[in-house]
Amino acid sequence: MKTRRSERLVDMTNYLENRPYQLVPLTFFARRYQSAKSSISEDITIIKHVFLKQGIGLIETIPGAGGGVLFTPGINRQMAMEFLQELQQKLTDPQRILPGGYLYLSDVIGDPQILRQIGQLIATQYAKQPIDAIMTMATKGIPIAQSVAYYLNVPYVIVRRESKVTEGPTLSVNYDSGSISRVEKMELSKRSLPLHSRVIAIDDFMKGGGTVSGLRNLVHEFESELLGVTVLVESGKLVSAKKDQAVSLLQLDSLDVETKSLTMSTGSYLDQVDFTPFELNR
Repeated sequence: MKTRRSERLVDMTNYLENRPYQLVPLTFFARRYQSAKSSISEDITIIKHVFLKQGIGLIETIPGAGGGVLFTPGINRQMAMEFLQELQQKLTDPQRILPGGYLYLSDVIGDPQILRQIGQLIATQYAKQPIDAIMTMATKGIPIAQSVAYYLNVPYVIVRRESKVTEGPTLSVNYDSGSISRVEKMELSKRSLPLHSRVIAIDDFMKGGGTVSGLRNLVHEFESELLGVTVLVESGKLVSAKKDQAVSLLQLDSLDVETKSLTMSTGSYLDQVDFTPFELNR
């Protein structure tokens, strides 16, 4: 049965949004809705405009016999800045201060709406890059990595300090924890990451930079390439050499456990990301 345009638009939007980075032939939609390709192309133009306007992502039509419609998730600069400012305000609550100079983030990385927006932000940073996998350190980085993996449509792998028997043989590296000046070990199942993969690393908090260095070394042990590192929050006390290792959404500028005070600013994210493909008036 032939569908009405309003029904096509709703269903097509839902279909594309749930299949990022998956090329869908126009003939598929033509058969699905029993409509002409010209009508489908008009629908795609409408959806493309709405996606850019609402900060959902970019819709592209790839010409040729092997072409189709491709959805790339991404957000424009204004929306990214507004979300980061809201998150910055949320995280500057002094009640978040933990012993040792850490910041309580569990409620943030457990909130599905905030996680969705964080995932979209990081996916924007790596839009259109040839990524094979996302790597994160157990346990706090897992929800963030999972959100990013959804938007980039790639698998994520979990690095652990102690291997589990269910993961089989592992490859391990020792690293300087940085924040506590102690050598620790991280491991990853050999089956998790194929050799010669292109990887991005995700973490929730970077204080001493040791974990990031360890992840970088582990990627090299798999004869793979680390395309970039992104963290939710970084400590402003990091030396510049270590800060260059990662892009941060937010930066913890100061934290005093005794006086229960902290200050936070936006990190390097806004300066490092090219938002051009996702701007409405590009």
